[in-house]
Amino acid sequence: MDFFATAAKGTEPALRDELREIGVRGVRADRGGVHFGGALDLGARVCLESRIAVRVLAELGRFDAGSVDALYAGVREIDWAGLIGPRHTLAVRASVRDGALTHSGYVALKTKDAIVDVLRDKRGWRPSVDTEDPDVLLFVHVAKDSATVYLDIGGGSLHQRGWRARSAEAPMKETLAAAILRLAGWDRRSPLRDPMCGSGTLAIEAALWARGVAPGLSRPRLGVERAAWLDDSLARRLAELRSSLRERARTSKAAPDVAGSDLDPTAVAIARANAAAAGVGVDFEVAPVSALRPTSPPGWVVTNPPYGERLATDGTLYREMAKTFSQLAGHHVTVLAGSMAILRAFPSPPDRSLLVLNGPIECRLLSWEIGSRAGARTSRSSPSASRQSGGARRARAR
Repeated sequence: MDFFATAAKGTEPALRDELREIGVRGVRADRGGVHFGGALDLGARVCLESRIAVRVLAELGRFDAGSVDALYAGVREIDWAGLIGPRHTLAVRASVRDGALTHSGYVALKTKDAIVDVLRDKRGWRPSVDTEDPDVLLFVHVAKDSATVYLDIGGGSLHQRGWRARSAEAPMKETLAAAILRLAGWDRRSPLRDPMCGSGTLAIEAALWARGVAPGLSRPRLGVERAAWLDDSLARRLAELRSSLRERARTSKAAPDVAGSDLDPTAVAIARANAAAAGVGVDFEVAPVSALRPTSPPGWVVTNPPYGERLATDGTLYREMAKTFSQLAGHHVTVLAGSMAILRAFPSPPDRSLLVLNGPIECRLLSWEIGSRAGARTSRSSPSASRQSGGARRARAR
């Protein structure tokens, strides 16, 4: 089958490298994700093992869709009886771009109508719609009058790991945190610190990644396990895969020294609860950024500082960050910057700058090598300030 694994904008190379590392062949990065091909088992395996993929979609059909009638006819040609049984529920989501069909909601509705009509006509029954928790979740992407219909193999967003007992204000998605750690270049052996940890997402993901704990093991069933495609043979193979992944996690070595801190006692309490739920021994403490000290051996600092309208005009925190980080000789520092003010506070330009979307917010992932060649090179990409709506006083986004 042909698969498309989605990812946050800017993290596609990280997802490509991750899938290659776990043994997926023929991976090709594209806008919004990566393409790969293989058996259905491989798509399910990516759902269980990938830390960065947001969804894994299996292509069911591709056809011209320059009109509503063409869309309806193309959807009817897909073998829905092999995927949806009489007791299954379904939901359809759609996106449209650069074509005659311009309303995503109408595209989703007509796709659903075509599926229901063809099953009623050929099989004598019609499936029910469940927009909240469907057995079969479908995506229709229409671009330049060409439609592609996908099945969500995972059955939902893969950022939900199952360990988030509570969350602080606007927490960073786990999939984005995993991508940032890989893009930062962390080696999974050296110490890692997040001095503005919020609810602990970056530090917890780091500890789980270092231990090789498959993020999808907490999901009771994948989307493909709720569809008519599931037979005894596939069910057995998926059970064996889960058993192998659990054994790997059980026998994995201890995680390296990973810790986090935050000035907010409530956020630290939430981070501790999340770490306990995830089963990792990450040390969280209440402390300001200025309390950060070098590790031995030198390691990584990876953080997502708060930003927003208030902090965009008050650079005190960013100047404190710059002063503290400049004293960490030999360390690697990576900051997800949602504000131009962060860059202005640092005395030297970053060694690397990557555009990354944190939800709807355009950010820059800035990296410095402190005390080595920091400041000697100028990033090829100039950071740009993000614009936030709604007048929020502060967006922690961690």
